[in-house]
Amino acid sequence: MRHLVAHRKLNRTREHRLALRRNMAQSLFEHGQIRTTLAKAKDVRPFVERLITLARVARGGSLAARQRLIALMGDRAIIPAEFQEQYEDMSDAARRRVRRSRSGRRYRHGQARGGQKFTTLSVVHQLIDNVAARFESRPGGYTRVIKLNPRKACDSAPMAVLQLVGEEESPGTVVRPGKTARQRRVERRYAFAAKAIKKAAARRSAGGAAAGTEAPAADAES
Repeated sequence: MRHLVAHRKLNRTREHRLALRRNMAQSLFEHGQIRTTLAKAKDVRPFVERLITLARVARGGSLAARQRLIALMGDRAIIPAEFQEQYEDMSDAARRRVRRSRSGRRYRHGQARGGQKFTTLSVVHQLIDNVAARFESRPGGYTRVIKLNPRKACDSAPMAVLQLVGEEESPGTVVRPGKTARQRRVERRYAFAAKAIKKAAARRSAGGAAAGTEAPAADAES
């Protein structure tokens, strides 16, 4: 009998399930909405609601609430969306400089410091200063679950969008996934190769035209 069993196992071990919940909550606070299966969305929703409530307490100045947030969710470093492609092309040393200062202290506010064009933003800072600030006068119900069609896979699992209230975008905006870093790199390589081919063709045509104009001149001299 399932007495006092309130959570779903999701066919995962306890450690994997907790890590999955943390990662989904961080992605939700970073992007405002995530697309996942309906079971996962229903499982992570109470956890997200609790984190936002803690963030509202931490916003009032409670250090214990901030520490509890970090213990429950972790503190991921967020790269600004406009610099994401530039960050992916950086070396490991340059990425470390973007994430940490020379003293080793992590950048948390997303402000350009230390001679860098951009620095990382802490997901806890994002949650307390940006997300929780929107729900100061709301007693609860910070998220919504929007059901989608089952995914076209072998399991046909029911899909859903977990969204922060106030993010009034249509769920159709998240159905189409964005391009991955690998796809963007491949497109850049193809574009560079196409440009090189066009330049080579232009040089060959220019060389052929020059040879054609020199030949009649040589016949006239003879």
